This record gives sequence, structure tokens and C-alpha cells, in this order.
Amino acid sequence: MNRLHRHFCRSGFWRKQLEERLLPWVLGDASLGSDLLEVGPGPGLATDWLRQRAERLTSIEIDEPLAASLEDRLEGTNVEVVRGDATDMPFADDRFSAAVSFTMLHHVPSPELQDRLLREVHRVLRPGGFFAGSDSISSRTFEWMHVFDTLVPVEPKTFGARLEASGFTDVSVTAASRTFRFRARKAARRTFRS
Repeated sequence: MNRLHRHFCRSGFWRKQLEERLLPWVLGDASLGSDLLEVGPGPGLATDWLRQRAERLTSIEIDEPLAASLEDRLEGTNVEVVRGDATDMPFADDRFSAAVSFTMLHHVPSPELQDRLLREVHRVLRPGGFFAGSDSISSRTFEWMHVFDTLVPVEPKTFGARLEASGFTDVSVTAASRTFRFRARKAARRTFRS
């Protein structure tokens, strides 16, 4: 992230927007289960809110300084910070009860890598697991905030199909003026009776 973007993502204004508007809008009353995965926490403002709603929270962050800062700040809590690439996660299949990702997909450097990230989230979710998140809708202001930064906007109109292609079911994508939310589920395993 560039300096401006890094400053904004740590600001009290953004914390208030997350806690009062974005996170409740995205998650509603969804149950996050006992073992939650957060993809791309950045400075961890959403992490602070999420860790109060999950028994255990694992946050995977590729940016070394952000991961180190978050790890230091949350030492001794129910949060484990993993320094790693969400397109190739070091987690077992079917581990997490739910996964979330807030306003970070546009930092993944290509649509192909974004799709690989979606497939990885699907892989590490338990059958029946819930995946929810948000991202920003491209605009001039949004592009300006990302000068000298990675910016690969995600198109809400096609994102549902991308989630389905990654294996998710019960997909919904809802766009607002500057952001969109998504919700999806990993299909439960079918049991066959003889």
C-alpha cells in the first residue's frame, strides 16, 4: 500500500466506518463458527472487531511489516497472525468454519491470482462453511488513492460467477454506491444412505 492508503486504513474514520457500517452490512447476523479465517487484515482494524465474535481467529497477511505489527499488537489474544500468501495458504483442507475478506481483493495483482485466492479459501473452508467479504467499486477517487500501489479492481457484476467457478454455492453479490459485499458457502458434504 502507498503511504496515503496505509494512513487511511489505520485511521479512526475508517475504523468507525468498518465497525458501524461495513462489517454489520457484510456479515449481518451470520455465525462465524469457532475457527475463523481473515484474508488480508492489513493493519487489523477489522481484526479487532472480528476477534470479539470468534473463538479463534487466524489472519493471513502477505505484507511483512503489516503482519509483524499486527502480530506484536495482538500477542496473547485469540488471534494468530500468519505471514503468508493467500493464493497458496499453509493450512489443511476443510479447516476453517468461516472466512472473511474486507476491501483487499483489489490488492491482489491479477484476476488470475484473485481467482486462485478464491479457490484457496474454498479449499480451507469446512463443508458448509461461510465466506463473506467486501471490496470497493472503482472510481476516480479510488484510483487516486492507489497511485503507485497495486490496484486490480473487482467487477461486482461478474464476481458471483467467479465465486461459483471457484466451487462456492449460495452466492450473492450486492453493490452499493462505492462498495459491494459478497456471501457464499462451501457445499456441505452429501451423505448417501443405502
